[in-house]
Amino acid sequence: MRSIMARVSLLAAFTMLAIVLFLPSTPLADRLPDFWVKKIPKIVLGLDLQGGMHLVLDVDQDKAIENHVQRVVGSVSDSLKKKQIPFTSISAAGASGMSISFPDEKTREAVNRLIGEEYPVFGSPAVKDGTMTYQLNDKETTRLKESALSQALETIRNRIDKFGVSEPVIQKQGEREIVVELPGLKDPERAIQLIGKTAVLEFRLLDESGDVSKALKFGPPPDDDILYEVKRAKDGTSERIPFLVKKEVLLTGDFLSDARVAIDSQFNEPYVALTFDSNGAKIFERITSQNTGKRLAIVLDGNVHSAPTIREAISGGRAQISGGFAYDEATDLAIVLRAGALPAPVNIIQNVTVGPSVGQDSIRSGVKAGILGGFLVLLFMFVYYKVSGLVADFAMGLNVIMLLGAMAWLNSTLTLPGIAGIVLTMGMGVDSNVLIFERIKEELKTGRTPRSAVNAGYDRAWWTIIDSHVTTLITAAVLFQFGSGPIKGFAVSLSLGILINLFTSLVGTKVIFDIQNERLRVKRLSI
Repeated sequence: MRSIMARVSLLAAFTMLAIVLFLPSTPLADRLPDFWVKKIPKIVLGLDLQGGMHLVLDVDQDKAIENHVQRVVGSVSDSLKKKQIPFTSISAAGASGMSISFPDEKTREAVNRLIGEEYPVFGSPAVKDGTMTYQLNDKETTRLKESALSQALETIRNRIDKFGVSEPVIQKQGEREIVVELPGLKDPERAIQLIGKTAVLEFRLLDESGDVSKALKFGPPPDDDILYEVKRAKDGTSERIPFLVKKEVLLTGDFLSDARVAIDSQFNEPYVALTFDSNGAKIFERITSQNTGKRLAIVLDGNVHSAPTIREAISGGRAQISGGFAYDEATDLAIVLRAGALPAPVNIIQNVTVGPSVGQDSIRSGVKAGILGGFLVLLFMFVYYKVSGLVADFAMGLNVIMLLGAMAWLNSTLTLPGIAGIVLTMGMGVDSNVLIFERIKEELKTGRTPRSAVNAGYDRAWWTIIDSHVTTLITAAVLFQFGSGPIKGFAVSLSLGILINLFTSLVGTKVIFDIQNERLRVKRLSI
């Protein structure tokens, strides 16, 4: 009798706990005390239920490699000068190569030895006409591509966290894509601008010896690009001013440590103040000291924001981006730079926005399906198994209550496939009881007493139920590991449902039969 009371108390405690956990996620939350609602985690509706945005981004990994090589070129140049190894020129070659021109054979050997010792990621050079061309090896190229994808993922996650979207889904897809899901998003246009803005910040010299007009007509020289600065007037009009900018990138936003919005006291306009880390400060000082009197273009996402003349070497690692920003524009730019500049441009290749009305329709459809399916199952069990069927129906109700409570406790995201997982769990719960009831009926046919038949039925159905549930649990684990957001929601609800179903089937229903046998001492089971 003590065992029965202990199990009844355990069932009651778990049921009450599930109700306490689940209520703050229902419309009744408005009527609950504040401490209850604030302290208890809640079930979060997924993108397909509350509306929002689904984006697929493609990371330009080749550009990340190109940017890395540009930085290496600057470092190699500094190393050659530091060791007083003469060279004619050094530049990037293609997307993953570096060319160094040397004056004689002795210098070639010294250069090759330095590259081999300090930059072993480059393979053996191809030598032609006094120029050695190095290419990154395959291992380093693969590492850079994976690093670009991982860094882009983390950068986008940081931006979204600062943007204030709750429960976003941000994950890799394939070798170069990132999936972003933003449920409940209120301002999709601003989010696209914030997430899609690559914020690739580059410092490049202007080619002041070139003719911009000629370049516009016949194309730029091989080592130059034509970039534009957009000048906005107060009346809303804008003017695009062309610049002839050298392709070589002297410094990128990878070296930023901070970016803040400030106000220009002279023009009363916002600008973004930049602070470089220690390495970036050294590079910036070297750039400004070696190019005094020249104009340095500050390029953001392929647009020139300003091109000031370098008057003197600038130490301390500070710069600024101005260009007639509105305050919100400057704030968003500071967010993406402070959260981390993307290592390479990203392109939005899929953009799906789900309206809240569509989400409400999905909820209504899912709830209707669940209610109808549950009612038919309840009716079938009662008709076929009589009073014992009501016991299975009771267990199914416990399943749903405990499942919703567990999902709230884990702060799970409920999706439309997640609702399907709940409905499937209801069916699996009944399936377990069907196995038990059929075993009990077989035992009763052999002449056993109700008490003996119930015990034998549970004992002999035990491993069959375990086997079926474990195989389903393995499938759910695979779906969770490799599936996207909605599929993960299905896997979570299914996994929790399986574990809870084992408890209610083997403990919850058994205790009711034990009460019948111990307290009521029934002579015949209604099954």
